[in-house]
Amino acid sequence: MKLFGKLLLTALLLTMASTAMASSLERIQENGILTLGVSEGVAGFSAPDSNGRWVGFDVDMGRAVAAAVLKDQEAIKFVPLASKQKIVAVSSGQVDLVSRTTTWTMKRDGKQGVDFTVVVFYDGQGFMVKKELGVTKGTDLDGASVAVVSGTTSELNVADFARLNNIKLETVVFDSKKEAFNAYVAGRTDAFTTDVSQLASLRTSAPNPADHIILSETFSKEPLAPYVRHGDNQWKDLVTWVLYGLIEAEEKGITQANVLEMREKSTDPVVKRMLGASGDIGSFVNLDNDWLVRAIQAVGNYGEIYNRHFGPDTTMNIPRGHNDLWTRGGLLYAMPIR
Repeated sequence: MKLFGKLLLTALLLTMASTAMASSLERIQENGILTLGVSEGVAGFSAPDSNGRWVGFDVDMGRAVAAAVLKDQEAIKFVPLASKQKIVAVSSGQVDLVSRTTTWTMKRDGKQGVDFTVVVFYDGQGFMVKKELGVTKGTDLDGASVAVVSGTTSELNVADFARLNNIKLETVVFDSKKEAFNAYVAGRTDAFTTDVSQLASLRTSAPNPADHIILSETFSKEPLAPYVRHGDNQWKDLVTWVLYGLIEAEEKGITQANVLEMREKSTDPVVKRMLGASGDIGSFVNLDNDWLVRAIQAVGNYGEIYNRHFGPDTTMNIPRGHNDLWTRGGLLYAMPIR
């Protein structure tokens, strides 16, 4: 009887846990708010503007989800997270979704209680140095000190780089990117290392950006992806397909300006399904059929989001490269929406 009781209790607990995890969408809709984990301020990705409104590439990914789920891109509570906090914040339920320059790794995916959705930015780690140092490649930094952020993949990557190239690097660890970058700018270290996109972002905040160069080599793979709590399958599916929808919208020529016209006039069967003019794909993610229309109306397609924050008219000016569509030689490829 004791064994039966234990088995019954275990089954009950599993059922309760499953129900709790499956109810995230319902809870978010009932509360009318999406709690979104973002960075503490990385230009181009997520940072408050002069009016205190959060803007950036990662922010727009969150706004697209809020528009699809809550019919309001502004229905978001932003939670700034340090690098060492970001995984725990979502695995513990403090936030519903993290959209914050986080690399999809095996350890995080398999052991740290989170599930990644879609890679939205393909990046790689690099070095920033002062131009006056005369360094042209990473191996020239033998014996140098390098600022690095704790709780990131950068720590392991830079150690691997040093071992692989048989050089010595003195890593100086800081709690945040801003702290690490400011220490480097102040001359406390010879170099600073993190993802190349973030090096470009932080360089714009230096007193004299032209005094700093980003070395051309990258020495790691950094696929950045939003993520949710592990086992939250319904919520993960929904976020995943919103993000795929933004990528597919660019491929199909659906923009923020023409999305309603495309819904009414397009004869492309895929476009008609995506925008709810035919079929019932909204039911696949427990939403109505206008979910993707709202997301695109809120922030545009993937290309529009990218150009808004990293395009040639921005201070970042990061070429698309790997972050272009597969049809143009990039790595972006949406799964079929059908």
